[in-house]
Amino acid sequence: MGEYARYSAALRETLAQRPEAVALLRYATLAPNGHNTQPWRFRIGDGSIAIEPDLSRATPAVDPDDHHLYVSLGSALEVLHIAATATGWPGSVEGAETGAPRYLYAEGPARPDDLFAAIPQRQSTRAPFDGRAASAADLTALEAAARVPGVHLSLLTDRAQIGAVRDLVLAGNDRQMADPAFMAELKHWLRFSPAEAMARGDGLFSACSGNPVLPEPLGGLAYDLFFKAETERAKYARQLDSSAGVAVFTGAREDKAHWIAVGRASLRFALALTARGMRCSYVNQPVEVAALRPELAGIAGVAGQRPDLVMRFGYGPTLPFSPRRPVASVLV
Repeated sequence: MGEYARYSAALRETLAQRPEAVALLRYATLAPNGHNTQPWRFRIGDGSIAIEPDLSRATPAVDPDDHHLYVSLGSALEVLHIAATATGWPGSVEGAETGAPRYLYAEGPARPDDLFAAIPQRQSTRAPFDGRAASAADLTALEAAARVPGVHLSLLTDRAQIGAVRDLVLAGNDRQMADPAFMAELKHWLRFSPAEAMARGDGLFSACSGNPVLPEPLGGLAYDLFFKAETERAKYARQLDSSAGVAVFTGAREDKAHWIAVGRASLRFALALTARGMRCSYVNQPVEVAALRPELAGIAGVAGQRPDLVMRFGYGPTLPFSPRRPVASVLV
């Protein structure tokens, strides 16, 4: 794990001013993404960086319409936008409606902000939080940071609302864990040893969720023996019950452009949390199990629409950071 910590720190070294495009991409790949598959490719042009889906890294069991995949692209796009603007390459985004957006940039004044500083520290903290409430001022700032056209944010801090979301997460967990295709897909993306996590540079490394580090063969055996619905139910119940709140993101329409927009908004929300000393993680079972979406929409105040993303947040520990693939492996 000492070697893994050095590897992780190198991935998150602070960017210099006016970095080369490949250095910007190192930051872009730190974006959150489903199962840490990193389903993106980048194409560097003259004053532009395009982000394209890598469908070979899709997860059809949990994400049959590639909804999470395009949310992940949006998160990477927003990290790129924030990092480039902060380091002297301001620009704009175009082409999100195609599912392969481009960041167009030129040299300009550096405009660093708190969101930029939070990029290398952001993580999905899959551990219980300490139960503290977020202040009204912080909640207002979080809403402002996540304001992206075409995306509605529902901030749920009432304990009854959080409990209702918890019950949907548990119901979704039960359905998913009863699905052999879901379980096989999840196991494919699990990494149990630091050596395997560094060699592959992707997937869900057990240490990042507070689970034991094991040799790969033993990890797979432990998964088969001990990864059970009832233990996962108890874990998710503790996580939700200890959270300060739940954020539900809903795009105005069900299409690639709005899924990308949800990725951008949720990324900004996660960075704003990080800048304020808070943590977050995704509890997307109620959007992944289609039958649960209408009830979630009602709780979130968006009845008749499809919620896109669910994130719990609060004050919690720092865990080991997730692995990432080298930039060269995601360049077209």
